[in-house]
Amino acid sequence: MDLQLTDKTALVTGASTGIGRSIAKQLAAEGVKLAIAARRRTLLEELAREITDAGGHAPNIIEQDVLAEDAPERIAKAAIEGLGSVQILVNNAGGSRSFSLDTSDDQWQEAITLNFTRPRQLTHQLLKQMMDGNWGRIVNITGKSEPEGINGAFCAKAAIHSWAKGLSREVGKHGITVNCIAPGRIMSEQITRNYSPEYRQWQSENEISVGRYGEPEELGNLVVFLSSPVASYMTGTVIPVDGGLRRYQF
Repeated sequence: MDLQLTDKTALVTGASTGIGRSIAKQLAAEGVKLAIAARRRTLLEELAREITDAGGHAPNIIEQDVLAEDAPERIAKAAIEGLGSVQILVNNAGGSRSFSLDTSDDQWQEAITLNFTRPRQLTHQLLKQMMDGNWGRIVNITGKSEPEGINGAFCAKAAIHSWAKGLSREVGKHGITVNCIAPGRIMSEQITRNYSPEYRQWQSENEISVGRYGEPEELGNLVVFLSSPVASYMTGTVIPVDGGLRRYQF
């Protein structure tokens, strides 16, 4: 299938490792011109070399801590200056925050800021130029809707789902789609840090239909499709990529 992505422009946040890194490489392989943003410049430079060595356009590197108050404005400005415009935005930066009953307000605020406020603000920084171009794709990498306990990231991701659904109804007439992808167990730094090999094996055998954890590329495939012109009639969705882990029926 020709995804018609050659020379489209995209900004991918949280691009230095894991899911974000894979998404950036997969978009680049389709001919997309990229801006890649994350905290660790060294890893972004490594990613840029991998992309250019594979024949892709040299990405624009944006070193930025997304928690910084001015991050949305700075990232959007740098991406537009480097690319001319941003047609595709992949909001991937975030992090899990498991909480207890006595978690402080500051910790809650950090989780909400990282996983909801900053992606929302960055999106709104880029919306006008998408609307002016009468075309855009916004893909949010979110999270599951079955929390085992209190988790600040899950609450923030639920807010992203609600906001994205509402936003999709406002901007569809401008040729802009807004979708969310809820990852299951996709191999990453966070997965290897938070879950032992023994637990990963047990969960794969007992809770995941396909019997294994996923690879970043398997989620990236859907991101690339949703970012393309051929996905123009898909908007306002939350799509799990989880190997059958989730048990809800919709």
